[in-house]
Amino acid sequence: MDEQQYAQYIKKISPKSKVWSSLLRAFLVGGLICLVGEGLGALYQLWLPAYDQTQIGSLVSCTLILIASILTGIGVYDKIGYFAGGGSIVPITGFSNSITSAAMEFRKEGIIFGTCANMFKIAGPVIVVGVAVAMLCGLGYFIVGLFL
Repeated sequence: MDEQQYAQYIKKISPKSKVWSSLLRAFLVGGLICLVGEGLGALYQLWLPAYDQTQIGSLVSCTLILIASILTGIGVYDKIGYFAGGGSIVPITGFSNSITSAAMEFRKEGIIFGTCANMFKIAGPVIVVGVAVAMLCGLGYFIVGLFL
């Protein structure tokens, strides 16, 4: 079998990707998650008028994390992720899902060496990269500010 025949064979047996429908589902589910966040923000503004936007944003983030953790615990978020693909991992709920999943997977090994140790295998690198990128952006902003 030469290279061209092999390429044709691979093309023939490979599953056909439904790119546009996958993109549409990701967009709709990601948008729906963000819409729920905006709705929660509006509700919190009505219920807690003394809170400013920063406090409302923190409450919304915490609520979305809690909802995603509960949905992960009862097995619903995995179905959402299977349907939506990347649309379910981009918002903060995807991060919550990954931490909760890791914690649930290792709970039989105990609290310290199972749940706590393994959930930070995922969270640790994300936090480190987030802090490093924030520092680089801040440094870049500072350097640009020196020359303007």
